[in-house]
Amino acid sequence: MNRFMKWLAESFAPTMNRWFSKPWLAAVSSCMQKIIPFILTGSLIYFYNVFVSFIPSLPDLSPILNYSFMLITMIVAFMMANQCMEKLNHPGYTTNAGIVAICILFMAVTPKGDSADSLSSFMGNLGPSGIAVGMVIGLLVSVVFHLWGKLHFLEDSSVPDFVTGWINTIIPNVVCLAIGMIVVFNFGINLVDVILGIFMPISNILSTLPGFVLYSFVMGFFYTLGVSTWLWGAISTPVFMINIQQNIDAVAAGNAATQIVTSEAVFTLAFITMGGVCCTLGLNLLMCFSKSKQLKMLGRVFLAPSIFNINEPIMFGAPVVFNPLLMLPAWINAIIGPIYVWILMSTGLLNIPSKMIQVGQIPAPFCSVMVTQDMRALLWWAVLFVIYIAIWYPFFKVYEKQKLQEESQQVA
Repeated sequence: MNRFMKWLAESFAPTMNRWFSKPWLAAVSSCMQKIIPFILTGSLIYFYNVFVSFIPSLPDLSPILNYSFMLITMIVAFMMANQCMEKLNHPGYTTNAGIVAICILFMAVTPKGDSADSLSSFMGNLGPSGIAVGMVIGLLVSVVFHLWGKLHFLEDSSVPDFVTGWINTIIPNVVCLAIGMIVVFNFGINLVDVILGIFMPISNILSTLPGFVLYSFVMGFFYTLGVSTWLWGAISTPVFMINIQQNIDAVAAGNAATQIVTSEAVFTLAFITMGGVCCTLGLNLLMCFSKSKQLKMLGRVFLAPSIFNINEPIMFGAPVVFNPLLMLPAWINAIIGPIYVWILMSTGLLNIPSKMIQVGQIPAPFCSVMVTQDMRALLWWAVLFVIYIAIWYPFFKVYEKQKLQEESQQVA
């Protein structure tokens, strides 16, 4: 075990951190963080609509939703190109590349055939179901701008700077738009279908129980190595957005929601992330009643953020990160959580979320009832809390014993 932990700490984790800090991956991660406010804006309106269903006289706020979250694919296209240029050190192209990405996205999503003049079809293509399209187009535009930027065209010439700036902007603009025109109009390729077709296998795998468990475990495993969970947004966000939209549409049509794997089920429900990723609320409670003065003090300091499912303090302060005694139960929790949620929802013991509410910092189990609209969530949350405490307990007691020995030696 010691050799394994040494390898994780000295070889695996540093390599992963270096890999994930590379400009392209850092840009994707940053893009996922930048779009969160727009997703939360939509979440607030969906949450508000819960009250509208009980009080119909409340004003209709759907335009706020339609012109924020329902344009998320356009926002992603801009942000992806924008962040790629920023991370690749092309500050002069950050805005322009983003705008060009939107232009090409419009080429790709503009309806054709019988629905060519349909505004609703056009707006629908810019919604959450096409978020993967926005990501790919933003990346492809960034490749062109990056390659052109590396040429440093006219950099040391006598041409005035403003003229050089125009030329170095116009040329990649024309190249990107020309490529988009040839692909979409000359060759008649439906970029939306092609890109979504590429992502479909990922969506199909992640939407299964094994994929659900694997995603949760990988996220938890790397988190215990100090690698941010934001990095996995590029994989999960398109799938989560498509799945929750399918649930919303199904319920609106009078059918039952069927897609379990959504951001609501992973985060807002606060079962898989009870206290935060790796389910550290149980550990936090045990620390609050520890015989170790240090662990008790830390537990009480960390309790408030844990209640709001924010666990960076306990992950890095307890610590769980690179602590072999606490990493193992964290990994076990990352497996138990999705299995538990899948069993409950697939058997009808708990409602599958059918509203997009991605406000993960609402204290549980209130958020659990809110996102499922099911009072049974209170019972199942309490049962799972006990399970998590039971998983943490033996490992925590061993760790506590070590801390007590350290404290006694300091006193001596």
